[in-house]
Amino acid sequence: MMKPFTTIAAVVFALIALVHAYRLVTHFQVIVGDHAIAQAASWAGLIVAGILSYGLFREARLRR
Repeated sequence: MMKPFTTIAAVVFALIALVHAYRLVTHFQVIVGDHAIAQAASWAGLIVAGILSYGLFREARLRR
């Protein structure tokens, strides 16, 4: 039995990780105001969102 809200959160984090991975592959610039956001921010976002997504998918499958 899967937990629906935990699964939804896991999917959202997986999508965020995919957007960060896409940015790293295509090297497109993100500019906020006068500042360009470094690629390192996408590495951090990819790692954090990926870990959160993985953990939430595992939690969603736990049976209680």
